[in-house]
Amino acid sequence: MAAIGVFCASSTRLDERWLELAAATGKELAARGHTLVSGGGKVGMMGAVAAGARSGRAHTLGIIPQTLVDWEVADQDSDELVVTGSMSARKDLMIERSDAFITLPGGLGTLDELFEVWTTATLALHAKPMVVLDPDGFYEGLFAWLSGLTEDAFIRREALAMVTVAGSVPAAFDTIGAALT
Repeated sequence: MAAIGVFCASSTRLDERWLELAAATGKELAARGHTLVSGGGKVGMMGAVAAGARSGRAHTLGIIPQTLVDWEVADQDSDELVVTGSMSARKDLMIERSDAFITLPGGLGTLDELFEVWTTATLALHAKPMVVLDPDGFYEGLFAWLSGLTEDAFIRREALAMVTVAGSVPAAFDTIGAALT
């Protein structure tokens, strides 16, 4: 049983397919006996992944900055809700409390979280598995661009190889399971 940090969108204007992907991720996390570490929001994909995890009786830990609590978007149904003073403190605590990470589609905040956990891994501050769940090619352009950066030595190939791109929810969890054993 591992604590899986999930990064994803919190937008309330998303297409239903993204909410379904998030819910399926939460359900699979629960089915495999893991704990969810989320950004502590109750809206968008973040809310859907937490609800999916709880539907399978997974323990849910939400970590949210006070600013978002003030906006009344906190997931008060979390088994444990930790309120931080800032977004950076939230990321630090999510990294500390997670054994592995899955990134779902998202915007700037999701990318910020992905790059923070990835950068700290390249600095050997942790060796936790990182998976980008990309069943529909959402991140294809990003990874093509990043791959091109290896040609000019802006990114080491070893750093790029630290993140696995998975095409399905089961494949994402299989990757994490293999890395944690």
